[in-house]
Amino acid sequence: MALKNLKKKRRIQIVALTAVALMASTALIGYAMRDGINFFRSPSQVAEAPPAPNEVFRIGGLVEEGSLKRGQGETVSFSVTDGGASVPVTYRGVLPDLFEENQGMVGTGRLVDGTFEASEILAKHDETYMPKEVVDALKAQGVYQEPES
Repeated sequence: MALKNLKKKRRIQIVALTAVALMASTALIGYAMRDGINFFRSPSQVAEAPPAPNEVFRIGGLVEEGSLKRGQGETVSFSVTDGGASVPVTYRGVLPDLFEENQGMVGTGRLVDGTFEASEILAKHDETYMPKEVVDALKAQGVYQEPES
């Protein structure tokens, strides 16, 4: 009888240890991903509810026509719009080759004093690509045009 109780006790210990290890690994994965999860926002959403200055997020829309200005060195400024609102953007670095006005873009960065300071800029990669979130935001504003095939 003592041998049976020992086996039962050992099984309970193994199950408990496995549960603790699973919880710990889930917590570590969540902790590691906390900065990697960036939610997309349209310019209208940013204008309606500006995020905190230290919050990193993604913004997407169309590069507003006539807003692209190249400064001294690698600094570039432009506005991103979804037809309902525009947000000024500054970026220090080299823009993607396909970056141009009236084209879709997604930027990662922070909103500081009303200007989105981008740390990364992504542009469309072919003639028909635009991130789904950007298309949805433009459709919601009624300014999306289907690309010609």
